[in-house]
Amino acid sequence: MALLVRLLAFALALALGPAGTLAGPAKSPYQLVLQHSRHRGRQHGPNVCAVQKVIGTNKKYFTNCKQWYQRKICGKPTVISYECCPGYEKVPGEKGCPAALPLSNLYETLGVVGSTTTQLYTDRTEKLRPEMEGPGSFTLFAPSNEAWASLPAEVLDSLVSNVNIELLNALRYHMVDRRVLTDELKHGMALTSMYQNSNIQIHHYPNGIVTVNCARLLQADHHATNGVVHLIDKVISTITNNIQQIIEIEDTFETLRAAVAASGLNTLLEGDGQFTLLAPTNEAFEKIPAETLNRILGDPEALRDLLNNHILKSAMCAEAIVAGLSMETLEGTTLEVGCSGDMLTINGKAIISNKDILATNGVIHFIDELLIPDSAKTLFELAAESDVSTVTDLLRQAGLSTHLSGNERLTLLAPLNSVFKDGAPRIDAQMKNLLLNHVVKGQVASKDLYRGQTLDTLGGKKLRVFVYRNSLCIENSCIAAHDKRGRYGTLFTMDRILTPPMGTVMDVLKGDNRFSMLVAAIQSAGLTETLNREGVYTVFAPTNEAFQAMPPEELNKLLGNAKELANILKYHIGDDILVSGGIGALVRLKSLQGDKLEVSSKNNVVSVNKEPVAETDIMATNGVVYAITSVLQPPANRPQERGDELADSALEIFKQASVFSKASQRSVRLAPVYQRLLERMKH
Repeated sequence: MALLVRLLAFALALALGPAGTLAGPAKSPYQLVLQHSRHRGRQHGPNVCAVQKVIGTNKKYFTNCKQWYQRKICGKPTVISYECCPGYEKVPGEKGCPAALPLSNLYETLGVVGSTTTQLYTDRTEKLRPEMEGPGSFTLFAPSNEAWASLPAEVLDSLVSNVNIELLNALRYHMVDRRVLTDELKHGMALTSMYQNSNIQIHHYPNGIVTVNCARLLQADHHATNGVVHLIDKVISTITNNIQQIIEIEDTFETLRAAVAASGLNTLLEGDGQFTLLAPTNEAFEKIPAETLNRILGDPEALRDLLNNHILKSAMCAEAIVAGLSMETLEGTTLEVGCSGDMLTINGKAIISNKDILATNGVIHFIDELLIPDSAKTLFELAAESDVSTVTDLLRQAGLSTHLSGNERLTLLAPLNSVFKDGAPRIDAQMKNLLLNHVVKGQVASKDLYRGQTLDTLGGKKLRVFVYRNSLCIENSCIAAHDKRGRYGTLFTMDRILTPPMGTVMDVLKGDNRFSMLVAAIQSAGLTETLNREGVYTVFAPTNEAFQAMPPEELNKLLGNAKELANILKYHIGDDILVSGGIGALVRLKSLQGDKLEVSSKNNVVSVNKEPVAETDIMATNGVVYAITSVLQPPANRPQERGDELADSALEIFKQASVFSKASQRSVRLAPVYQRLLERMKH
C-alpha cells in the first residue's frame, strides 16, 4: 500500500511538472467548445462529441453550454447527434470512437475529412498533388464538398477551364506553408497564403466559432504527416480592396460615398484595422424624410455620429453569429446583432440585404435602413420615437415645437403617455406656461444632477432636484427611464406632469379651503413663521375633515393648549422634502417634534403611519404638502404604544432579577415593583 501511494505521488509530480500546478496553457474558445461537446457526448463512449444540427439544413455546430440548453441556432430548433470527435474513428464492436485516425499526407487526409471534391480538383492540376503528398509542413483550409457545390456555375467554370492557372491559384490560396493549429488562430490575425503571399483573414470569436475569410471552420486540427487540414464551409477568394475602395466602386453606395467624403471618415475606412461597416444603401437613405436627411448631411457633427453608428469596432462575419449579442459602435452606442435563420438582424430587424463583403481592413454588410443614433436627432425626433409623444403633440399645438427642432441647448422633461390616460389637457395660456416649465435651459445629463441643484425653465421657474436612494426627481416628477441625449437637446422621461411650486407651505395651505382649520391651528401654535421661511419640509396636512373626526372634548382640549398643539403639529412636519416618487417601500422621516414618521408606498397608495394619504405632492417653495384625513398622534400619546413600552420595562426587570437570583441563590421580591408598573399600564 505504501509503495502504491509513493508511485501515485511520483506520477502526480510528473504531471504537475516543475511549476507544481495543474494549470496548463489557456484553451482557445474553439477548444473550450469542443471540450464541452466531448463532455456532453461522454456517455456514448470515448472521443464522442455532441453536435447540434439545425433542423431542415445540413448545418452542424459543436455545442457550448448556452446552446445546449436553448437547443436553438439563430432561432431555429436543433437536434443533437453524436459523432466521433475530430481525429478519431469507430472500431467495430467497440463503444464510442476509441481509435485515433491513422496519419497520412495532406492529400489523403482530404478524403478522411469529407473534402473529396478538393481532392478531385487537386488531381486536375499538374503540380499540387505531389506537393500535398511530399515533404514539408503545410496548413490547408479545405472547402467541404457542399462548399464547392454551392459555387455559382460561372465561377466554377472559370476555375476548371484553366486548371493550371486559375484552379491552381485558387487552391494555393487555401494553403499556408507552415502548420497552424486552432490555438494559434487568433482573432484579427492574417496568415500569408501560398498564392502570391496574399493574406487570409482569421477571426476567432468568444463563442468558439473560427472563420477564415468569413468561412466557418467545420472541423479543425486534422493532423497529417506533412501538416494539418481544417475543413471550412466556403471556397474562399483573395481580398484586394479596403472598405473605402469598395464604397467607391459600388453603385448602391452613391449617397454613402458622398456622406463619408463630407465627414472625413474616408481616412479611417482606407486605413489599417478590422472593422464591420453596416453600409446603408441608397435605398436606406431614401427612406428617411428629406428634411431630416438634409439636416444631418449639413451638420458635420451629426453626420459623423450617424456614420460612426454604422461602424462596429471589430470585424464580425455572419457565420459567427448564432444568437443575439451586443456590439459597440465607434459612436459609442450598442447595437444588438442577431440572426433569424439565414438572415442577420440589427436591433431585431432583418435589414441586412447582402452580407460578408470582405475587405482588407474588415467586412461589409449592406443594410437597407439607416441606424440614426440619438446623438444625431433633434429633441422632437427623440420624443416622437419614445413613450412621450403626447407631450410633443401638446407642444406643437401650443406653438412651441420650434424649441424641439432647433439648435437650442435644452432638456425636455417629458411625462409618459400613460400620464394622459384620461385625455390630453386643453391648450390655454396656463397650459402653455406649464409646458414651458417642462423645458429646462441647457443640455443636462441625469448623471450630473445633485441634491439641492436648481434648473431654470423657459417658463421662468426654478425647479429643484431631489436625489433619493432609488429615485431621481425634479419637483414632484421622477425620472422613469434613461435619458436620451440628442444633437442639441436631452430627453428626460418623467413619471408624471411636473407642478412647479406656487408659494410657501403656508401659502399653499391658505389657498386651499380644505386646510382652514389647520391654518388656524398653525397660527395659534405660533408656527406660521416656520412654514413661511426658507426650509425643506414635508407637511402631512390634516384636512378640516380630519379635525372634525376627533371627539369634541379632545379637539377643544388640544386647541386650548398652545404647547400641546405645537407639539402635535410639529409631529406632522418632516425635516426634509420627501416627494412620493422617492418613498420606495418605507421611509422613516424625522419630524420637527423629534419622533419619526413612517411613510410607505404600496400599489401607488402612499401612507403615513399606516394611514392612507388623500393627496400627494402639493409642491411649495420650501417643501411639499400631503393631504391626510386623520390627525397623527406622536408615539408618546398613543396608549397602546405607551403600554408596550412599560411592559418592555417590566420584562427587562424580570430578566435582570432572574440573573441576580441565580447568581446569589437568593430569592428576589419584585411584587411591589411589578404592581406599580401594572397600575401605570392601566392608566
